[in-house]
Amino acid sequence: MSTTDSILVPQGAVVLDDELDTSTRDAEDAAYVKLLQRLSHQSVVKHFDAYADVAWDAPEMRIDPSDPRWELDADDTLGATAWYRAQPQPVRAALGLHLFATFMKIGLQFESVLKRGLLEYAFNLPNGAPEFRYVYHEVIEEAQHSLMFQEFVNRSGFDVRGLRKWEKTASRMVVRLGRTFPELFFLFVLGGEDPIDHVQRQMLKKRDDVQTLLLRKRYDVHPLLRRVSQIHVTEEARHLSFARLYLRRNVPRLGVVKKTMLRVRTPLILGQMSQMMMRPSPQIVRRYAIPETVLREAYDDNPKHRAQTTEAIAKVRKLCQELDLITPTTVKLWKAFHLWPADGTAA
Repeated sequence: MSTTDSILVPQGAVVLDDELDTSTRDAEDAAYVKLLQRLSHQSVVKHFDAYADVAWDAPEMRIDPSDPRWELDADDTLGATAWYRAQPQPVRAALGLHLFATFMKIGLQFESVLKRGLLEYAFNLPNGAPEFRYVYHEVIEEAQHSLMFQEFVNRSGFDVRGLRKWEKTASRMVVRLGRTFPELFFLFVLGGEDPIDHVQRQMLKKRDDVQTLLLRKRYDVHPLLRRVSQIHVTEEARHLSFARLYLRRNVPRLGVVKKTMLRVRTPLILGQMSQMMMRPSPQIVRRYAIPETVLREAYDDNPKHRAQTTEAIAKVRKLCQELDLITPTTVKLWKAFHLWPADGTAA
């Protein structure tokens, strides 16, 4: 697949929402197994290698921190601030590259949690369990993503830290959920993967539209970032499909206590995870001396940022509504974390 290939996932690689027959438990189980087999097959016929499928050493892939293609555009909430636009061009480019590298580092750290949690989940599966094969396919693919993300970080020239210390400590508790409470674990998976997937798809789509093509010299996405993002969104389509498939099958079978835990914890997880991929890390804030007033303008007091956050988790929110995980009481948590549409609708 070349660097100009479409980001759209091929037909058959994504589980459609209406494919899971829930009319009876037997029919549901049969459809579940069939779709797991299909996802596993797609992992065999369409997969990528972090080094064989990315031309890291090609001249056009070289990373220059002052390349204007790293600059944040006016659609970015930080890029739209007067403070950012007043920075010298090399600083604007370096800050943008640093942000991309940070998102890559956080992404690979999240995928480390994901892989360990998936292995915990698979550890006690019985022989013949249909999930086992697919889970191991996903672990392999996520390992390739981590290699790809770390290589990008290394070549960026920035010593990116990623998650903060307390976040790394908390991640160990998430790993255990793969064994003790897989439904909550897979909601955590969606909370981390959906915002990443949304941001990457929006970036690729926005920078390829007709109007942007007229300004390509300034706004074209760097080919290395494009290639990494294309590979990631293609394979993540399967991973997101499995998480949703698992939750649709298993959440309705939970008891009252565990359902209540999901209702309360889900907005807390989503509120934290969504911001990791949608605002600069403390390390970037310190390095570029971004004023607190600018952060408030770009994020905390910015309706556009709140709308973008709401949009980034729209698919997860819709799934939670479908699974009866949002109640008149817990919707207050969704609103507190700006995860609910401003107009108050649930769509």
